[in-house]
Amino acid sequence: MSINFTNLDKTESFNQLLTTPLCSIKSELSPERIKKYSANAGAGLVYNFAGKKVNDNILELLQKLADEQQLVEKYKMILNGDVVNTGEKRMVLHHQTRGMKIDDVVADGQNITEFYAGEKQKAFEFAKKVHNKEILGSTGKPFDTVVQVGIGGSDLGPRAIYLALRNYAKPVMNAHFIANVDPDDANNILQHLDFETTLFVLVSKSGTTQETLTNQKFVIEKMNQANISGLNPLKHFISVTSATSPLASDSNYLSSFFIDDNIGGRFSSSSAVGACILSLSLGPEIFERFLNGAKEADKIALNTNIFENAALVDALIGVYENNILKMTNTAVIPYSESMTRFPAHLQQLDMESNGKSVNRFGEQVNYSTGPSIFGEPGTNSQHSFFQYIHQATSIIPVQFIGFRNPQIDADLEYQGSTSGKKLNANLVAQMTAMGLGKDDTNKNKNFAGERPTSLLHADKLTPEIMGAILAHFENKVMFQGFTWNINSFDQEGVQLGKVLANKVLNNEMDDILASYASIMI
Repeated sequence: MSINFTNLDKTESFNQLLTTPLCSIKSELSPERIKKYSANAGAGLVYNFAGKKVNDNILELLQKLADEQQLVEKYKMILNGDVVNTGEKRMVLHHQTRGMKIDDVVADGQNITEFYAGEKQKAFEFAKKVHNKEILGSTGKPFDTVVQVGIGGSDLGPRAIYLALRNYAKPVMNAHFIANVDPDDANNILQHLDFETTLFVLVSKSGTTQETLTNQKFVIEKMNQANISGLNPLKHFISVTSATSPLASDSNYLSSFFIDDNIGGRFSSSSAVGACILSLSLGPEIFERFLNGAKEADKIALNTNIFENAALVDALIGVYENNILKMTNTAVIPYSESMTRFPAHLQQLDMESNGKSVNRFGEQVNYSTGPSIFGEPGTNSQHSFFQYIHQATSIIPVQFIGFRNPQIDADLEYQGSTSGKKLNANLVAQMTAMGLGKDDTNKNKNFAGERPTSLLHADKLTPEIMGAILAHFENKVMFQGFTWNINSFDQEGVQLGKVLANKVLNNEMDDILASYASIMI
């Protein structure tokens, strides 16, 4: 089959959507619609989009758009190992790290599928040896704490997943993360650690990430200052890097684990970047369950029918909101305190991927691409920015995430209901209020409604469900990038900041940089 990469505004279905009558949530929302407008997201996760401003006619055109843009076929190109990242001339292989494939991918004589599986198993075996006290610190004490030193994709995803699943941790190793080059970040963690029983995971694919290497030196200096007899800092480090980086050739580390350039940082949580820290802190079995959930969601994403493919219909509705309804922001609100850092991960995943203004051929696009993403857990967010969502002049779609039961089976009944029931009552109330609004003669108390909402829901936040949630959003971002005909897998804007920071540090500044530097440095 011939694959065409076409700008959104050149598709027949998009131009038909421009003239299609809009949908009213108030007039369309019903119990029947809530049951019908639902799609399987894999592993027990379900995506409900009854609160969106779409109807059967609009969904029919979105299906046509998916077919015209050959979105599932382009996903298969990724699984086949085609060079889809045209900006960096690389494959896009994060699906392979959880075993999702059509066939093994071979490049430069190496079976990359087997390579990823081998690195995962290597991480599992290392974690088991640490847990069984077969690998000890340099002073002979067992490790009970693990700290990831990395930034961006080496921090945000693994940190969010650890916080989401730490209630399942057996055996337990306390986990911490050092990311910001701000010394206060490292000091806040290090001052509470016992260096003799702490293992550090240094993550840098290039082996040259300025902030990460600076933080490593900071950690080592603090360990040396502790004056502990027999303490060898590098024997408390493992590295996660590419096989060609400077870190890979350093034999002083306890062990090294490898990733490659075909996996972008923001897509790396299911690779060795996540496997080491999460297998150590949660246990290999929990991480394997997480990978299985992600793989199930990846399989669902192969369905061409949008009613049977949650990531695809979620992506298409997002395009409709962005490009037809001109809603260029999205709030992601998990009603789960365990997912407190997941919106931060999605900010990088979505905005670093689809914050682009040129198409895959380097040509300027004349339509909106990726939305801005923000979020906080409910119910805290209700007491923060929900006022804006309910009554501001700008309309922000809200993507809710909710679970019928808590992770820990211990709850309190107060005033006739448990805490968990109160949590979900608030979720249901907010979705209803945003869609239907409330008429009141007092305009200050009048709510227009028609605020779009959707709900990703499951029985409980398990490792499988967390994996499915992660894969759902990764695949949503992928499908949207293909729809907009942009390259979702490079990040040149990030690289520019790195170059200019080095100019400041090396005193190679022009007048503007020098003027700002005089204020701050």
